[in-house]
Formats: sequence, structure tokens, C-alpha cells
Amino acid sequence: GGRGGDGCPVITFPDYPAFSEIPEKEFQNVLTYLTSIPSLRDAGIGFILVIDRRQDKWTSVKASILRIAASFPGNLQLVLVLRPTGFLHRALSDIAFKFNKDEFKMKVPIIMLGSVSELQGYIDKTQLTEDLGGTLDYCHNRWLSHRTAIEGFAQKVKQTAQILQSIGTELAETELPNDVQSTSSLLATHTEKKDKMKEDIRLAVEQGDDILGSITKPVTENPEYKLNQDQLDNQTTVERLLAQLHETETAFDEFWIKHQQKLEQCLRLRNFEQNFREVKAALDIVSERLSAFTDVGNSCSHVEHILKDLANFEEKSCETIAKARMLASESDAFIQSNHYAVDSIIPKCSELHNLCDAFTTETERRRNLLNKSLELHGLLEKSLKWCDEGIYLLASQPVDKCQSQDGAESALQEIEKFLDTGAGNKIKELNKIYREYAHILNEDLKEHVQKVFQKQESMEEMFQKRQVSLKKLAAKQTRPVQPVAPRPEAFVKSPCTSPVLFEMHWLCSVHRGRYFSLSAALFIVYIVPDSSFAAARHVINELIETERAYVEELLCVLEGYAAEMDNPLMAHLISPELQNKKDILFGNMEEIYHFHNRIFLRELENYVEYPELVGRCFLDQMEDFQIYEKYCQNKPRSESLWRQFSDSVFFQECQRKLDHKLSLDSYLLKPVQRITKYQLLLKEMLKYSKNCEGAEDLQEALTSILGILKAVNDSMHQIAITGYDGNLNELGKLLMQGSFSVWTDHKKGHSKVKDLARFKPMQRHLFLHEKAVLFCKKREENGEGYEKAPSYSYKHSLNMAAVGITENVKGDAKKFEIWYNAREEVYIIQVNNMPLK
Repeated sequence: GGRGGDGCPVITFPDYPAFSEIPEKEFQNVLTYLTSIPSLRDAGIGFILVIDRRQDKWTSVKASILRIAASFPGNLQLVLVLRPTGFLHRALSDIAFKFNKDEFKMKVPIIMLGSVSELQGYIDKTQLTEDLGGTLDYCHNRWLSHRTAIEGFAQKVKQTAQILQSIGTELAETELPNDVQSTSSLLATHTEKKDKMKEDIRLAVEQGDDILGSITKPVTENPEYKLNQDQLDNQTTVERLLAQLHETETAFDEFWIKHQQKLEQCLRLRNFEQNFREVKAALDIVSERLSAFTDVGNSCSHVEHILKDLANFEEKSCETIAKARMLASESDAFIQSNHYAVDSIIPKCSELHNLCDAFTTETERRRNLLNKSLELHGLLEKSLKWCDEGIYLLASQPVDKCQSQDGAESALQEIEKFLDTGAGNKIKELNKIYREYAHILNEDLKEHVQKVFQKQESMEEMFQKRQVSLKKLAAKQTRPVQPVAPRPEAFVKSPCTSPVLFEMHWLCSVHRGRYFSLSAALFIVYIVPDSSFAAARHVINELIETERAYVEELLCVLEGYAAEMDNPLMAHLISPELQNKKDILFGNMEEIYHFHNRIFLRELENYVEYPELVGRCFLDQMEDFQIYEKYCQNKPRSESLWRQFSDSVFFQECQRKLDHKLSLDSYLLKPVQRITKYQLLLKEMLKYSKNCEGAEDLQEALTSILGILKAVNDSMHQIAITGYDGNLNELGKLLMQGSFSVWTDHKKGHSKVKDLARFKPMQRHLFLHEKAVLFCKKREENGEGYEKAPSYSYKHSLNMAAVGITENVKGDAKKFEIWYNAREEVYIIQVNNMPLK
């Protein structure tokens, strides 16, 4: 640690008897190490060697000098030798040194010193250790401790730098995952590695601070203490290593900030991509449902219903659109923040904006179309209403009063006053209607417009003819005509002389069609009393209004419940056991809805003015009513499934959105209730339409509906049979079913059992199929809804190919026999009434 006058480092070789025994390699390592400790600047000045050989022999001194000269790796400035203190060896060393000086091969002066005081003439005593008479504070163990600690710390700093570089390279070269979970896992793993490295750096800094504290401890304890140069160099070295460690840590922190930002951007990107896929799927569903709003309606009420459906659909879609717009805003933020994957984000962002804008535009376009359709249907209905009022006016003018001049003039004034109201009610130009509403006019609507216009023209022509007839009557006085209520066929068989009656006869030949049948007009004027016609009109109006309400309820269930089961945004509310059970729960309700909405309701609306003909409407569609049998057959399965999941959060949420007071099961009963309602309405209509043109059709329609109700009822009972091993469908069509009292009279069996069976009847429910008759025991069930429906335990069956029948049983006309295999088995059946028998 000492220094010469010009700052050159001093290396002391203490008096060591075993110096010559040190292996050469180790000796060279020691010299190399000692010369590497000073700074390069100090080492460049050259070293001063102090060789203490005061207790040695000259021969050893010579050997030591030669060995040092041969192995010393650094620059030498001066060699000071403390020669042996023995008289003989001291004298010998002086002589030998003078004569053998060249042998040392050193290019620097070698000065032989006789005492420590002479040594202090070359090196200040403050730079010499105590064994050389100096005051330099030197502890060899402390020096070794500092040097090993510094070297260990330097190695630690080097290793830390290498590890940080290695980890940085590893992190930088890691391929980014393509899914959220893997990206989150990678971010957590890399963060864990970073935290471990930061902890290692913290421990290394702590180690360096401890070493630095140990070096500067003397100064800390005694501020007047002066560190020697080696201590100052050690301090500088540790401070340099700490600075290097801080620089490495700073570089790693800067790298980590960028790497972490990239990983977090990647995670946000993966979340964005996942959300994009979900939102895109939801938008596709919404767009697909929106594309289904192609119907422009067939009446004002129908269009209003579609507009309401569109508004409800738009409200339900708001959540999806809001999510899409929020996701688009998020992608805009990515772009603004210069996200590394901006090239892949921009197209998705544009697609989201375009889809949302397209949905909004298309919704508005369809709303405008429907409003336009509502406007057109309003015009058409005003025209139809005006025509109906006109026809009613013509029909209500009494024929007998029109025969007088005053009566004719009064009738003319009524007609002219009515025609004045046509300016705001009738269609003026058909081509103008075609041009103005061209974008909503499909074939059906165009046909509807044409027929309304034809009806309007026909009605106006009818008014013109009535005006001509009345003007003739008003112009001349004619004798009164006795009023007679003619039968309809009279107008066909004989010519009419009265202008008014001729006009009515003419209407019969002109206005035969769906929109105005003159047979119906004659029916109105001459056949149906006003009260009966009003009652019939009331029934047909009730039928149509309840039909519209029924269609609306079906649509509400299909959109509010059934469609929501396929909605990905509601999937988390549906339990796994309920998934893919939509067909069981709703059966063929969608098929029923399409039949009523697209076909039956439209046909009914065409008969609103001619209620007596509505039977034909039912008969034309009777084959389609068979779909109710399929629905009712599925009803028990639907009811069972509902009982299991009636408390489902999904159903509760759907009910909340629809604002329904009743739960879904009440709406699942609607088709069963509706098919029952038809026969009541037909009976009511038939009551007011006796002896009319359509009475036979009404009766036939009622019979057909009752047949469907019976088939539905039979099938409901049939599917309640339990315990039958075979396939009921193989028994053929179910012809009849009912409950009866049954006695048995078999040839085989125990006599007491036979006697008991003969006198005590069994209550059995019989199912008569084409190929077999089944005997079942009826079991009433407790509960609510379909839980309360009875079940039938199968007992036995008879093959119809081997069955014989005895029509009458002695003693009771209500009994008959079914026997089997030449009367081996005889069953006596008792019915409640003769028609049932």
C-alpha cells in the first residue's frame, strides 16, 4: 500500500526463510497479481521493490534477487535490498555485489542498504510498514479480506451483467403467443424472472456497499484517518463496480419497460382479438336477424306489429352494438398509441365501424320502408273503408222510398254528399301510387293495391249507375211499387224492371272476387237481418283481432325466448343441461307461427266484410291445422323440461326483458288454447249465418276442427300410456278412446275369480286402434298443469283380426261384448249412453 516519492507503488518482499521453496508458478502468479493491483497510471511509473534480507545469507540474497529479476512482470524503478546484518555476510554481500552486479540483469539501480534508517532515506516512513520502521497502517488479514471480497464482488458484477444480457436476449427472442391465456402466462413468467434478477442485483449492491463500508470503516471511526493508496484504489474499484452494476441495472430496467410494454400490448391485442371474434359473431347474428325483416306487411295493424318487432329487436341489439362501438373505440386507442400490431388492428377497427354503421343504416332503411308501407296501407284502408261505407249507404237506401220523387232526390243528395268525402279517402291515380311506393311494392302488395283500386272504381261506377237511376226517378213521377223481399235466386231467374233492382242484379255479375262479392252484397241487402249481420261481423272481427294477438304472442315467445337460446351473449345464463333442448321446449311453434302469420291471418282479413263465407277460409287451410297434433304430442316433454328449469336465470332474464307478468309456461299453452277457441268462434258464426250462402262451409269447417280437436285429444291420451312394450305406431291409427266399465267372462281361470269378475266391473280406458284394442287402467295424477294430466297403465290388448263382437247383451242395452278366440276371453263393455255405444 505504500508509495514512493513520485507515487510509484512499493512492493515489499519480507524476510522469509523458505522463499526459495516457493514453486515457480505460484511465485509468478503472486508477482503478476501484485503488479495488477495498482492503477495502470501508477503501474506505468514503475515499481519500487523492497527486499528484506536482514536475517538471510548472501547466497540466499543473490538467489532471491536473481529470481525476482527473472520473474518480475512489471516496470521497475528502483530495487532496495536490506542486506544481511551479520558482519561476515554483510561484508561478503558488499564485495560480491560490486563484482557480480551485471549478473542481476536489471536495468534499474539496485541499492544495498544496511539499515532501516537508510531505507527511510528513499521511502518516507509513512509509506513503510511497522516491520520496516514505518507508520503505515497495514494488516495482512484485512488486506486479504478486502482483496478477496473485491474480487468476489467483481466476479458477481460480471456474472450479473452476463445473466442480465442472457435473460434480455431470451426475453427479446421469445415468440409472442396467439391467445389470451398463453400471453398472460408468458407475461407472468417473464415478470417473475425480472423480479428474481432485480432481487439478485439488490443483493449484489448490498454486497458492494458492505465491502465499501469495510474499506472506509477507519475513516468512519476516525475522521482524521488517512487511507493509503491501496485502500483508496480499493475504494475506487468498488465504487466503479457499483457504478457498473447500477448502469447494468438501468439498462435492464429500460429493456424491461419496453419488453413489458410489448407483452402488455400483446395481451391487450389478444383480448381485443378475442372480443372482436365474439362481437363479430354477435353482429353477424344481429345482421342476419335484421335481414329477416323483409315483410312490408299486409295491413296497417300488421305493419305496426312489424314496426314494434323492429323496435324491440333494435332495443335488444343495442347492447351488441354498444359493445362493438366500445371495442372500435378501444382499437382507435391502440392505433393512437402506436401499438406494434397496428397493421392488423386497423382492418378490424374499420370492420367494426362499418358493421355498426351498416346496422344503423339498414335498420333506419327498413324502418323507413315500413313507415312508407304503413302510409300506403293507411291509404288503402281509408279507400276500403270509404268503399264499404259507400256500399252500406247504397244498401241502406230503401227501395220503396226511392220510387217517389222526393225519395229519389233525398237519395241523390245522400250520394252526392258521400261522394264529396272521396277527395280525402280514395286513391286518385294508380300510376302515382306505383311510382311513389315502388320500393315497397312486392307482387302481393301490388295485387292488393290493384284490387282496392278496382273495388273503388267499381263502387264509383255503382254510384254513377245509382245516380242515373235516381235522376230518372226524380225527373218523373212514377206510381209506387209494392216492396217485396225477393229471394236471391229470383234475381237470376227473372229480369229486373226496377232501375235499383237492376243495378243490384248488375252488381252480381260484375263484382265477384275476393275484395267484393256481389252475392255477399245481395246477402247484405236482402237476406241477412241487420242484427244478424252485425253479430256475424262482430264474430269475424273478434276472430281476426284475437288471431293477430295470437300471432303476436307466438312471435314474442319465439324471439324473446327461443331465439335467445341461440344468442351467444345469453349463453352464460343457460345451464349445460338446457342447451340444445330448444326443439323439445318449443316443439313446432315456429311452424305454427309461420302458418298463421303468412297464410291464415292474411286469408281471414280478406273475409272481414263477408263473415258468412269464412267457413271456406278454414276449409282451404284445414290440412295445415294438422300441425297442432304434432305440437300437442310434444307438450308433455316440453312441460317436463319446463318443470326442471323453470327457475333458470335465463328464463327470468328473458321474462324481464319482455316485461311479461306471466312466465313462459303460460305462453306455451297458447297453441292448445287457440285450437280450442276456433270451434267456439265457428259455432258462434254458424248461429248467425243459418240459411246463408256459406252456412254449409261453416258447418263443414266446424266438423273438421272438431275432428282435429278429437285427434289432438286422442293423441294426448295415447302418449300417456305406460307399460306397453311394443311400438304404438305399429297398431295403426287411433280411431276412438274412452273410459268404460268392463266385466270379464272367461272360460279359463279359478271359479271364484270368474264369479267375482262376472259381478264386479273394472274401470278401464280403451284405446281402439286399427289393428288392436288396448285395455288400460286410468291413474289420476296430482299436481299442476300437465302434472295433473292422467296416465294409463297398460293391462292387455286384443288383436282386432281375432276379435268378435256381440252387439247386444241381455238385460242392458248399453252393454256389448268383445270376445276373443272363440269366446275363450269375453269382455262385457258398458257405455254411458247409446250414441257413444
